[in-house]
Amino acid sequence: MDILGTSLRVCVSDLDSAIGVYERLTGAEAIRFQRGGVAVAAVGCFFLMSGPEAELSVLRKITATLAVKDVDDAVADLKAVGADIIAGPLPTPIGRNLVARHPDGSVFEYVDRKQDADA
Repeated sequence: MDILGTSLRVCVSDLDSAIGVYERLTGAEAIRFQRGGVAVAAVGCFFLMSGPEAELSVLRKITATLAVKDVDDAVADLKAVGADIIAGPLPTPIGRNLVARHPDGSVFEYVDRKQDADA
């Protein structure tokens, strides 16, 4: 699998205030989107997330988001090393994702920018 980059997940109580801080630190402009009940802003290498605690508590269990060339290739490699696919692959606003638990118990999200052929 080709890992293209990593994004850090940061849960915040006030997304608007946090965006200004992270835009200044990274020099990047926020890209906002909604994922379920959670408002998300991608700013540089950070995913800022704000929303109901019930949803954030699940998201906090994911160590990081890894950008990959192809989620399908990631599935094959993850299964080959004994990882469990917890969710996905599923379409997202920018491509597809999956969540996997590695054999050591760490949980990661994998995303690509490929659109589903059926979408």
